[in-house]
Amino acid sequence: MPQPKAIASVNDFVVKFANVNGSGSASANGLFARAIMRMGIPVACRNIFPSNIQGLPTWYEVRVCEAGWLGRRGGVDLMVAMNPQTWDKDVASIDPGGYLFYDSSRPLPASKFRDDVNVIGMPITEICNKAYTDARQKQLFKNIIYVGALSALLGIDPIEVEKLIGEEFRSKEKLIVPNVKAFLLGREWAEANLRGAPMGLRLQRADKVKDRIFIEGNSAAALGAVYGGATVCAWYPITPSTSLAEAFMRHCRKLRTDPQSGRARHAIVQAEDELASIGLVIGAGWNGARAFTCTSGPGISLMQEFLGLAYFAEIPAVVFDVQRGGPSTGMPTRTQQSDLLSCAYASHGDTKHVLLFPEDPHECFEMGATAFDLADRLQTPVFVMLDLDIGMNDWLCEPLSWDDSRRMDRGKVMTREALEAGKEFGRYLDVDGDGIPYRTYPGTHPARGAYFTRGTTKDRYARYSEEGPVYVDNMQRLLQKFETAKEIVPRPVRADAGRKTQFGVIYFGSSSAPMGEALEALRAEGIHLDTLRVRAFPFHDDVSEFIADHGQVFVVEQNRDGQLRMMLVNECGVDPTKLISVLNYDGTPITARFITREIAEKVGVLNPVPLKKRVAR
Repeated sequence: MPQPKAIASVNDFVVKFANVNGSGSASANGLFARAIMRMGIPVACRNIFPSNIQGLPTWYEVRVCEAGWLGRRGGVDLMVAMNPQTWDKDVASIDPGGYLFYDSSRPLPASKFRDDVNVIGMPITEICNKAYTDARQKQLFKNIIYVGALSALLGIDPIEVEKLIGEEFRSKEKLIVPNVKAFLLGREWAEANLRGAPMGLRLQRADKVKDRIFIEGNSAAALGAVYGGATVCAWYPITPSTSLAEAFMRHCRKLRTDPQSGRARHAIVQAEDELASIGLVIGAGWNGARAFTCTSGPGISLMQEFLGLAYFAEIPAVVFDVQRGGPSTGMPTRTQQSDLLSCAYASHGDTKHVLLFPEDPHECFEMGATAFDLADRLQTPVFVMLDLDIGMNDWLCEPLSWDDSRRMDRGKVMTREALEAGKEFGRYLDVDGDGIPYRTYPGTHPARGAYFTRGTTKDRYARYSEEGPVYVDNMQRLLQKFETAKEIVPRPVRADAGRKTQFGVIYFGSSSAPMGEALEALRAEGIHLDTLRVRAFPFHDDVSEFIADHGQVFVVEQNRDGQLRMMLVNECGVDPTKLISVLNYDGTPITARFITREIAEKVGVLNPVPLKKRVAR
């Protein structure tokens, strides 16, 4: 049978590995991606894994893109099919003209293949059985062997792979030689037996990575917490936020440990549950420490009452919410942007909380540090809204940087000297008109500046009161503080199209990565959009102005109910018919092709002017 027309591309394609969880494939697949990056070619990786320990399917997607697009494109050019359980689904996902690389040790019927896909078989299990006798070695080295074969097929520099193996196992040197041997075994077999394989995907050295780094969002956020002055972390393990607390531990061992005495200058507490963890954070914040917890949607649900206490008693706290699929247990190892409403209005009664929306690990670091200044300055909980895609995947991003002259903004703290001089102190007294009162740290003065920290209603001097006007006065002041927050949280980022357009698009967080590519594809089809990336809640006035400037505004988000759209309608008072949702919520990161298709179809309905042609699906 003649081979179908093959996709041909240099430094621009998608490789997807289909494996079994617990098989040791993760390190081999990561080695593959990093080797390409070492050749100066940008990569974007997505690890799609199950919530069990082992046995279920797992996928690892590598986007190779010299142009620098870091979001998921959609579609697969080369499928490395190593899991018989998902074979049919994996083969179906390959783009026409793409490639299927598989273990051909056992013959498969013709019905298991597609006529429009190029097939490359390699008897990997057979090769392993001849080379190794130990069952565990057979399993682990099978992964390294296919990386070796792919390096020959695609043109990965073997020297880069060998360097990476040496770096990965530098603390276990005895593992370096056998891993290099397995890699070369696969590479040499492919060079000898697959020279005629139909492979139009190639890698060529480039210089497009520059000084960018490869880092997880959770690790970057944890480092931001260290630089932001956090000394207390209280947490309860939950996917996908656990690695943030673990990263904070690692960073603190290096940066929060006294070099002379070896004593820790930090406190990290694994609480008995999420409710206890936020309680510890609030207690530490009341006492003047910078404290945080990290959790995900189910943890946010459990923390609701304590979050209301911190809001009403006005105690600084930072919560890193690494969002996952819900509700209930939902999809613990899949990504979504579905906690916006539960965080923005957390707790019963009338509450509004500050949210920050980082787009990549670089902003996770920046906003991770900024959150503590905002929490102190506003005397309130601040949420940093990551998601699993940002938090648990390695991203190529600009190097993290810090201005050593920067100092912590502790906000309005009345000192002993001010109290001694007779300055009036009312814990909930607004003296500046910005809604933010002065606070004191415990023990500031032996006779002045003390107050009751209440979760009940109180007057401006923290005295218990159930009088209606007193309650209204306090609640209105809290609203004024929220208005003040609009001017000090990160502003949205606007970019206008090269020509006047009635269409705009609003997006946030990890949706930013595929958005740029989607916009370019839409421009090629004659669809021009002004864009606004929202970076914080409360929404700056720029958001309302952007919506007012356009006839229709698409709101791209990764949840079912259009939660950002709801908040825009609720907070900005805009006509709901102007906001058109573009929603992806299947648990995998949104793709450029999905955004392009959805917006093109909606524009086609809204715009009577015909487009040049249909956008490719």
